[in-house]
Amino acid sequence: MPQAGPDAEFTTPFQQTFAQAKNLPEGDFRFIALDVETACSNAASICQIGLACVQFDNRITTFSMLVDPRTRFDRFNIQLHGIGPATVAGAPCFSQAFALILPLLRRHHLVQHSNFDKQAINAACGFSGIAPPDLRWSDSVRIARRAWPEFKGNGGHGLAHLKQALGLEFHHHDAGEDARAAAMVVLHAETHLGVPFEDLIAPAPKTPRR
Repeated sequence: MPQAGPDAEFTTPFQQTFAQAKNLPEGDFRFIALDVETACSNAASICQIGLACVQFDNRITTFSMLVDPRTRFDRFNIQLHGIGPATVAGAPCFSQAFALILPLLRRHHLVQHSNFDKQAINAACGFSGIAPPDLRWSDSVRIARRAWPEFKGNGGHGLAHLKQALGLEFHHHDAGEDARAAAMVVLHAETHLGVPFEDLIAPAPKTPRR
């Protein structure tokens, strides 16, 4: 992530949000994958939000934006994703960033890789004094377990192993890239199982007791 230098032009959070709004994908999509990066061990400390919008021809449009978490950055997290205090200087806070993307999120089914992203969004809403919205979430880890049960105990279903096993190309620990990876996992699972997204996210039928 580029670091803001001492001579960097300062922009206000509102200017940053307005600039990002011009890049936000528009229209309707099959589903949207969402990923966040955090500044520290506190789930509410979102410092980057990434979206991967899957079009009806399965092309993926990605979007990401930096967020000022208004809290500390831990060294571990900075080393993981390369985002630090200087990186988010002038970026909007979570409430401003979330207001920008929420109309898009409300209209679509969301995919996260594990349950962390939903937890982080809800925690950041609480930290910002916002009521967590009722969004539709599914977990691409569960979809991957259904598609490739043989990975259990043999690399697992995390993005790092799926990247290698499925030949995915993305830069890990960037919110936009990780969101795109989660979307690709779903698309690969659709092809592998011959099952559409709507069926992949449907509750598994209960096995009758004997």
